[in-house]
Amino acid sequence: MGKPILVTGAAGRVGAIGRTVTELLLKQGKAVRAMVRSEDARAQALRDKGADVVIGNLLDLDSMHSVIAGCETIYFGMSVSDDYLAATVNVAAVAKHHGVRAFVNMSQMTLSQMSVTETTASPQHKLHWLSEQALNWSGLPVVHVRPTVLQEGFFLIFTTDSVKETNQIRLPLGEGKTSPVGVEDVARVITTLLANPQPHIGRIYHLTGPQSGNMHFYAREYSNALGRTITFQDIPVEPWRDGLLGRGLPVHLVNHLVTMADLHRMGRYDRLSDDVLTLTGQAPTSMQELVRRNAATFTVSAKGPEHVRMP
Repeated sequence: MGKPILVTGAAGRVGAIGRTVTELLLKQGKAVRAMVRSEDARAQALRDKGADVVIGNLLDLDSMHSVIAGCETIYFGMSVSDDYLAATVNVAAVAKHHGVRAFVNMSQMTLSQMSVTETTASPQHKLHWLSEQALNWSGLPVVHVRPTVLQEGFFLIFTTDSVKETNQIRLPLGEGKTSPVGVEDVARVITTLLANPQPHIGRIYHLTGPQSGNMHFYAREYSNALGRTITFQDIPVEPWRDGLLGRGLPVHLVNHLVTMADLHRMGRYDRLSDDVLTLTGQAPTSMQELVRRNAATFTVSAKGPEHVRMP
């Protein structure tokens, strides 16, 4: 099998990027070291599928030495966190020490619009941009993967209740266009890069769904998928922000989500790329297909999706 491929964040919920990457690599017969934060049923499930499961902490130097030692290829991904930059630099330092030959970094597509003189109001965007800079300065053989907003990580979470209860998508996105990408599509790209990273070193890939449209367009996609009329209702940002805080989401995450909404309203998420198709040979999943697959969660009798971390 060769040296194991390290996948961080491997114990995410079913359908999360790290977990999906781990499962796809195992199906290809690759040796996978799956880093998790704690020993639980999710970790055992990965072990049962053949992964070498290790407990690690991205912020702990000693921990990451034991996690990374013996691996030449790493997938680094972390949830939205105010510790994001510290974790990136910590992992990069240890990876450099152990002579890692490929470092596939999960980033964000908004960084394509940022520079040393251009930023956004989101602290997370700033941490992501600085993290990319640090990785580039490190001299590590890096591949940056920049997906746009995730279908599951945003729309499946924040539209389920309103569609289920009122047949409306209620979000503060205005008339801006967006091209959400599916988690599985992102995971397939990352798996492709990890399986044969050398041709991609130094590259940046931008991942989007197959269409860019405003929320009225996506309301029609929901309608076609669910067999009933769904409409879009634009709502003010501040009450939405208050609702997110009321749900107990961390302020750092809420500030990031609010910035995403503001950028949508400004048209900054009107993006299209063919990188998913080019790298995997398979077209990205449409929003209509995502909603159709999850139709039960949009019905009154169904339980909504569990919370997932933002990319």
